[in-house]
Amino acid sequence: MEVPLLDLQAQYATIRDEIRPVVDQVLESQRFILGPEVEAFEREVAHYCGTNYAIGVSSGTDALLIALMAAKIGNDDEVITTPYTFFATAGSISRIGAAPVFVDIDPKTYNINPALIEEKITAKTRAIIPVHLYGQCAEMTPILELAEKYHLIVIEDAAQAIGAEYGGIPDGKSYRAGNMGTCGCFSFFPSKNLGGFGDGGMVTTNDEAFAKRIKDLRTHGGKDKYRNYLIGMNGRLDALQAAILRVKLRHLDAWSQARRVHAQYYNEAFRLLEIVQIPYTEPGNVHIYNQYILRLPQRDALQTYLNEHHIGNAIYYPIPLHLQECYTHLGYAVGDFPESEKAAQETIALPVYPELSQEQQDYVIETIRKFYQS
Repeated sequence: MEVPLLDLQAQYATIRDEIRPVVDQVLESQRFILGPEVEAFEREVAHYCGTNYAIGVSSGTDALLIALMAAKIGNDDEVITTPYTFFATAGSISRIGAAPVFVDIDPKTYNINPALIEEKITAKTRAIIPVHLYGQCAEMTPILELAEKYHLIVIEDAAQAIGAEYGGIPDGKSYRAGNMGTCGCFSFFPSKNLGGFGDGGMVTTNDEAFAKRIKDLRTHGGKDKYRNYLIGMNGRLDALQAAILRVKLRHLDAWSQARRVHAQYYNEAFRLLEIVQIPYTEPGNVHIYNQYILRLPQRDALQTYLNEHHIGNAIYYPIPLHLQECYTHLGYAVGDFPESEKAAQETIALPVYPELSQEQQDYVIETIRKFYQS
């Protein structure tokens, strides 16, 4: 049997008849840049996330970059984030001239550990970027309290977390990713739970002035085509991507629920392997399982074994950001962030996509059992 890590062809087969007409509509309109499809998608994402505004941009990376630009963060500023994430999080900070300041992760959730943030705040700190990693929201209440205390911007990196919910706000309500900080940044890269047919991204916010600044920055900082009051960028979402994503958004909650069902099935099986750490979900949170992550011994040998048995897998973030060659100037060393380094050495992602069959899951489970029982 062959089990891919992700099967986008299987997903497309279920929505082909919905996708093709909307693509044809955009082709017939010949309106490819922004326009009514993007505006409609922005309204729908804002409603889905519970925010007042959503602004479509060209990628998840550009969402982070443009959010930092809108917050007027730049040279000599510092931005606190996690070293255990995709490079775009820190890379965007560096691209606007600021310095990433890393804080280690919680070993259970793999998200930034709020208890370690305050000691890293200096007079240069301007923002915190918590990453809602693997589809679970970071512990936002203490982060928001620190932001209020020190007058900091909070930019949620929600690239993997559209639809994830956080239940730890003291008012007793649940909030979706992108609706807690100053803004939220989303990616529609094809492998995401809500993935386009190419690159795309979104910034959500409840701040009207911030939303306007994002809109202007994505079109070269212009009030109109030839009047520029900001130095912006070409960061627009294409109409074709918006039209496709509008179709897929209608299915997103069902797809996320299917991922949770698969994750629970794995959890029940892997609990019997006491050496394995299954994904942990904080009480009150709703996890969307952009990835299903196991922590276990002999990870590299297991990966080889899975590959030999045609089971898709991935090792996310094998080199934490503080150990990347391009950040040697920051002066970090091995051992500075032990939990991030351990996660990089001990975790592996398994297939959890919505169309995964129980037969395929059973094959994955049995293969892993055999590896540890041999």
